[in-house]
Formats: sequence, structure tokens, C-alpha cells
Amino acid sequence: MTNFYSLGLSKSVLKSVQEMGFEEATPVQEQTIPLAMDGRDVIGQAQTGTGKTAAFGIPMIEKIDENMKKIQGLVIAPTRELAMQVATELNKYGQYKGVKVLPVYGGTDMGRQIRSLKQQPQIVVATPGRLLDHIRRKTIQLSNIHTAVLDEADEMLNMGFIEDIKDILKAVPMQRQTLLFSATMPKEIHEIATSMMKKPETVKLKAKQMTVEKIDQYFIEVNDGKKFDTLTRLLDIHTPDLAIVFARTKKRVDEVTEGLSARGFRAEGIHGDLTQGKRMSVLKKFKRGGVEVLVATDVAARGLDISGVTHVYNFDIPQDPESYVHRIGRTGRAGKEGYAVSFITPREMAHLNLIEKTTGRKIDRLPIPSNDQALKGQQNIAIEKLVQSIESDNLESYESTAAELLEQHDSVSVIAAALKMLTKERKDVPVQLSYLAPVSTKQAHKDKQKRGGGGKRYNRNGGGPKGKGGYNRNGKSGGGYNKSRSQGQNKGNRNRKYQNSNRNNS
Repeated sequence: MTNFYSLGLSKSVLKSVQEMGFEEATPVQEQTIPLAMDGRDVIGQAQTGTGKTAAFGIPMIEKIDENMKKIQGLVIAPTRELAMQVATELNKYGQYKGVKVLPVYGGTDMGRQIRSLKQQPQIVVATPGRLLDHIRRKTIQLSNIHTAVLDEADEMLNMGFIEDIKDILKAVPMQRQTLLFSATMPKEIHEIATSMMKKPETVKLKAKQMTVEKIDQYFIEVNDGKKFDTLTRLLDIHTPDLAIVFARTKKRVDEVTEGLSARGFRAEGIHGDLTQGKRMSVLKKFKRGGVEVLVATDVAARGLDISGVTHVYNFDIPQDPESYVHRIGRTGRAGKEGYAVSFITPREMAHLNLIEKTTGRKIDRLPIPSNDQALKGQQNIAIEKLVQSIESDNLESYESTAAELLEQHDSVSVIAAALKMLTKERKDVPVQLSYLAPVSTKQAHKDKQKRGGGGKRYNRNGGGPKGKGGYNRNGKSGGGYNKSRSQGQNKGNRNRKYQNSNRNNS
């Protein structure tokens, strides 16, 4: 891979990159930065998590005249969360050059944003609806913009922003550099590229680079009515440090979150109907360890800045196969291992084959876990606690009492009682979810044909992964108690489209 030193960056930007701990450029950065630094328009087909913010952000910052207190760079993003994340990252890249970046999005006070704009940022990262509001109010001036970026263009298409994007680009000077990034390239996005960009160069990551290699991927064939019990058992077996559960609708998110909470899990939900304050509160709790399970829709989770996710559960499989790649890419980051399980109803098995064809990778089958396996998972946690206490060597003041106890009861009964006290037994609370129809494989296949397919096709053999059944604490197949955590579990470490009426709330 290419070292950042060889990309011809200025000392101030290079210092920022070094301070952020980056040494080698990712493939999308290696290919995009030289083209963008040369002033070329670029189409980048890349997923979230590939380092594309730096790929377009570094060349943009290099072109900024820090002495000119006017907006010179514009990034358009689909959601407020992504806008905030991109702005934070760009501020870090531009800190030593003195470049100021401002996020602009809906759901917050317009007056406050106008006051912030008067502080003369050089780069604005904005959601389409709120940006158009500012353009109409003339509170954002676009006449000095030399670089415009469309980030996650396919998501903006899915959310109904495509006409807004065209209106915004028409308001930006024609003599500009345009960088467009999209995980997929539907015809509407391709039309923007051909009509509003100047002989763009294409940077496309190979399929194997789009799928994170360090993620163990499994599926469980299960009826919709049994999904929730299956999820809670898996959570008890895997005991994830941080997990994301993806559901297809807002209602589903609310119901799954309430059910998990009722059964004793520290769970929170996030979707587009939540206020900005509530969203930020949930994310803060998640990042600080106050939440062990985050339940989310695709749109709400897009662009969230969350690290340390060990497990992803697709409670509802996404309609779009590329969304599957994005979802599971939430885990297995920064060189760590990840684990993903998808719940597939019998009518969705053909859709699973379509996902495998898209990713070029077989997804192994897991059996439906039992209550006994779930209880064993929680007992293993209790065993870990006991072993850690034994190895702490601070038991002297308890030894005499322990000896007296063993005179009255046999050792197996004493240890069993200790394990029972330490084991978290779930409340037997019945949870009923609203029925959700299976995804339309026929429609997904049509969408896939429009984008162009590839990869291998796999047939079901009905067996468990690697010929084994059961589970252990690392989420792997196979029986037995595994005392040590896997690397991916170390501590610390849309299908429903938005309608146009929701644009200004983005």
C-alpha cells in the first residue's frame, strides 16, 4: 500500500494525518487523492468504512485558501449523522492549516446555524434539504466554491434527494471540481455523473475490497414469529460487548427495543422519527458502554460514528444486497474480527443466494439455538467472573467462612449456588412483534440486474458451518466452554425509502 508521505501532501495536512495515526493509504485513498489533487473530477464506487472521507477531504483541504474567509468547499451528505461525522474528520485534517469546517443539517435551530455561518467557515458539510433552505434564504453563498462532493449518492437517491442534488449543483459555479462517491451506481447517479461532471475518472474498488474479510458471516433460517426468541438466545450465547441489530422499519425497531429491554438487555433504538437530541443521547450511551445493543434502521445507522462493534444481527434481511455489505461492515473494523448473523425466513432463501452472488462469498448456516444453550452462555459469564476472582488473590478474608460453609454443604452445591447467583437469568416476558412481510426477491433481482451483477452463486447444502453445531462465547460454531474472548470481543474495542416530505428534516 502507498504511504501518505508519497502522495505529495503539504506539511500541515501531513502532520494532521500523522497525528490521527494514519500511515498507509487505503485503496480508495491511494487511487483518488492523486487524481483529485490534479484537479480531476472523480467517481468513486466505495462503501462506508473504506476511508473515502480522507480520499475527498484531503485534496479539498489542500486547495483551500485559508486566508479567504469564504465557503470554498462543499460536501453534500444524506443524513445529519454523516454530515456531523464528515465535518469532524475534515476539521481534524485541516486543523494545522487553519481550515474551518461547519456541518449544516435539519432538526436544529436555523438562527443558530446562520450565526455559525457568519463565522466564515471555508468548508460546509450539509444535508440537501437544509442546504437548499440556506440557499433560498441567501445565508449560504456558493459563488466561491471550487470543490463539490456528493457523499453516498445512492443513499441520497433512495431518500428522494436526487432533484435537490441537481438544483444544488446548478447553483455551484460551473468551473468547479466534482467528486462523487456511491456504493452502487444506479442509472440516476450515472446521469448526474455524465451531465454535471467533466470527464470524470472512475475509482472502483474490487468486490473483495468491498466486503470486510475479517467478518464471520452466518444465517439462521427461522420463521418471522420466532425471530425475537432466537435473537435473545444468541445475545446470551455470544455476550457481545457492543451489538447492532438491524430492523427494516421504524415500528420494528421500537418493538424489538422494547422487547429486549423487557427481557433485561440494555437496549436502545434509533430511527428517523427520533429527535436530534434523542439520537445524540442514544449514541452517547452506546459509545460509553451504557447500551449493549443498538437497534436501528438502515437510514438511521448510515454514517454513524461507532467503533468497537463486535456483532451485527440482521433481524430483517435488507432488500438491497449492497445494504447487507454496509450493515455487516459495522463490525470487523480497524483490523479486528467481526461476527454477523442474518435471520432468513423460508421464503427469503432465494434472496440469500442473491446476496451471496453480490458479495462473492458463501454465508454459512447456523441451527436455531436452544434455551439451554442460552443459559449455558450466561453461565459461562459467571464462570469467568469466578475464575477472575480466584486469580485476583484477594480472598484471604473469605477463606475461613468458605471452609465453614463446606463443612455444612458439599462443594458442588456451593459452587452451583454461586453460579446461580452470578448468572443472569432472563425474565420470561412474552414479546409479540407485528408481522413483517418477507423481502421481494424478484424486485431485488431486478434492482441487481440494473446495477450489474457478478461473483459466484452458491447452493444450500443444509449443513452447519464447518460441519458443526452449537455455539461458544466467541460466536463460533462448536460446543464446549471457551474461557478467553476472541479479538473481536475485547472490551473497549431501507429498505423503507424516505418520502419527499421528509427532506427538510434530514
